[in-house]
Amino acid sequence: MNFYSKCQTGLCVLLLALSCHAWAQSPTDELMMPHREICFLGSYEYGQFDEYWEGSTLRDNATIATVQRRTALLMAAYGLTNKLDLYVGIPYVSTNSTLPNGGKFAGTSGFQDYAVGVKYQAFKKATEKGEFSAYASLNFSNRASDYLSDYQPYALGLGTPQLAWRAIAHQKWSNGLYIRAVGGYVWKGYTQAEREYYYNDGSYYTAWMDVPSSWNYEAVLGKWFLANSLRVEVGYSAQRSTSGDDIRAYNAPQPTNRVNMDRVGGFAHYYFPKVKGLGILAYFSQVVDGKNAPKMTGFGVGATYQFRLLK
Repeated sequence: MNFYSKCQTGLCVLLLALSCHAWAQSPTDELMMPHREICFLGSYEYGQFDEYWEGSTLRDNATIATVQRRTALLMAAYGLTNKLDLYVGIPYVSTNSTLPNGGKFAGTSGFQDYAVGVKYQAFKKATEKGEFSAYASLNFSNRASDYLSDYQPYALGLGTPQLAWRAIAHQKWSNGLYIRAVGGYVWKGYTQAEREYYYNDGSYYTAWMDVPSSWNYEAVLGKWFLANSLRVEVGYSAQRSTSGDDIRAYNAPQPTNRVNMDRVGGFAHYYFPKVKGLGILAYFSQVVDGKNAPKMTGFGVGATYQFRLLK
């Protein structure tokens, strides 16, 4: 099987004031679904942090100890044509804090944000030494349940509509080695808090909070092994908010905060040669630097299954 017909999931970290999703046949990678084929992903991710950046100062969680997030994701990717893919997905998230006495704050759980996206292959050229390709993706997400977005750091998500534009460039060589670069802009709207006043470098007498938009970047080095049955990647990703305030001293974070972060991670996806369409995956990520962000460690596992939906 040509490895362009296999489905793959991207790395995902669930951050304070940052909502993102793990995708199979990701809107941020170079893989395209064949026409009329569909791929399903089921995954589970665990993330935790006991330190966070208050502005640029790294602090211990202190009164809330270790914050944990668990995410179960179901999504699907479908080949509308050989050059245009459709994505839909929804995660179920639960959060809690670990203290010997159970902690001062209760966690929460529920469906986070549904997501719908498309990816288009704009260019592809093969040579004797390899292949270069370029893509564009557009993705929309919004809350799927009535969760409290201002309950940080336990909130399921930001509770705001988001629209992400991304451009992807990919270079693959004949020995299976490849590199990928992704750049994108994520527009975020307003979220409603359960209070009529908040402070964001000034007083605001309203329940509506302006969530900062962001620029997002990713660089990946990867390779195919075992006759294109195993795909392994290491990567770096970054987010830079375009506005926002800092977490105030001795206060909880809120959706208006400027969230910057740098993250590294690794990913592997194995496709069973004797079971057509079936794959398993695992990934790890670590936030190494940030601003108003948690020093989050995350890992996940999942399974994918791909088949032809329509003849």
